[in-house]
Order: sequence, then structure tokens, then C-alpha cells
Amino acid sequence: MAASDHPTTPPGPPGRGRAPRPVGTITRGTTGTNRLRRMDRWIAHTAAGPLRLAERPPIAVDLGYGAAPWTAVELSARLRAVRPDVRVVGIEIDPARVAAAAPYAEEPLLTFRRGGFEVPLDGARAQLIRAANVLRQYDEDAVAEVWERLCGRLAPDGLLVEGTCDEIGRRHVWVALGPEGPRTVTFAARLGSLGRPSDLAERLPKALIHHNVPGRPVHAFLADFDRAWAAAAPYAAFGARQRWAAACAALAADWPLVDARGRRRQGEVTVAWSALAPR
Repeated sequence: MAASDHPTTPPGPPGRGRAPRPVGTITRGTTGTNRLRRMDRWIAHTAAGPLRLAERPPIAVDLGYGAAPWTAVELSARLRAVRPDVRVVGIEIDPARVAAAAPYAEEPLLTFRRGGFEVPLDGARAQLIRAANVLRQYDEDAVAEVWERLCGRLAPDGLLVEGTCDEIGRRHVWVALGPEGPRTVTFAARLGSLGRPSDLAERLPKALIHHNVPGRPVHAFLADFDRAWAAAAPYAAFGARQRWAAACAALAADWPLVDARGRRRQGEVTVAWSALAPR
């Protein structure tokens, strides 16, 4: 699923007895098993506290899960390890995809329904909305409006994770947002296949990918990361994780990294959104 060119334009009035038209347009829906494992692992760690503290069974949304329901099924399993009664709702704009996912439902813990950026939850608010590879195919000008719409569907301590990964989940970049807006940007990779950190540039979210040019913050960040990675080459003798950790430690001297050092051993690094925001 992806947004239309004007994703926040409200649909026309529904016909009698019809539900409002979902906000968005149908896309290729490319998906695959285990593709979002790195993002899910980070979500399970970051959102664990609010998920466990929720008074009622929290709702997590897999927005735009694609032509097959695997990412929603996997998200449900991974979040249940944190909060056993979490309810995952897979939302797709294509009714055929919703019908195809129905056999995989485990009510009330895993359900599927038709919808788009309006995130139909029958009046409830989501503790988590994950929108992976959803905004890739539409205009950058619409990102802020989509973010605002999705953040408006979050619980007060909810989390929106929006980003992009490659086809087999080796490289990810995502933005984490709360109801107030963007907070952080996380870069994650299978380190054994990473030539240099700037290889992740091709997976930047739509809000950043067109700003990876000289003079812009995200370009400067990746250039500094490449230099730190090169300087950390001697650590490669101890493994790619040690080299990544050393490069991140050097990077922290000039950039506001906000993750715990232990997360970096997972092939992740998280930086404050304010440092990379387009300007």
C-alpha cells in the first residue's frame, strides 16, 4: 500500500451502506518472510515498556503488509514475547489481499482488515504503527501530512515506525515518531555484507533520501560514518560487530547518538532526528 499524491485529502461521501473509501492507492505489495526482522527486533526492545504497562491489551498495526501476510504474522509472534495479549491488526487497502490473509488470522490476537492511512480501529488508538516500505513510491511533499495523520492515530505513549529495507532484510533505515512527531533515525544492517555505512543510503526513508546530497545533514552524517568506519578497519580482525561499535563510538563525538551501546552490537545505530532533519 502507498499513499496517493494527496494522501490526506478526505474521500468523498460514502454511498448508503458503504464504508468510507480507504486513504491511499494499491502498490506492488512486494513482501517476504523475515524481511522486517531487524526492525521488529528494535521495536520489541524500544516499545517493550509501554506495551507491558498498557492497562488494556495494546494494539499494534502492520500498515500495508503487502501481497502476503507474513510480516503481520511475524510481528504478532515477536510482540507476544513482550506482551502475550498484544493485538496485531494487519491493514491493507486491497480487499483481495485482506481476503488472502484471512486464513492466517488468530482472533483476537491477529486480525486483518481493509484500510489505509486513516488506520481504521473502530475508535481505538494504536500503541504501535509499523509502516515499512509503504511510503517509498509516493512524493516527498506528502510525507509530513502522512506522518501527522498516522501520529494522530497513536495512543499518548504510542510509537510510529516508518522506513525502508531491502528485499531480504539486510539493510534498513527507519524513523521513529511519537504523537508529537519524529524523534530518531535508526540505521541497521547485516554487518557481514556491508561494504561501508553509506551503502545504507539507498534505503533512506522518503523524508531523507532526496536530501543525501552535499551540504545536507544526512549526507554529512553518512560521510562522517564512512570515515569512522575506515578508521576502525583494524577492529575488523575481531569481527564486523567490533568494527561497527568502534566506528559508532567515534561518530558519537560529533553526532547525537541516542542508543545504548549494546544495541550497536546488533548492527544498529540511532541518531536524533533533529540532527538529520532536512533544512
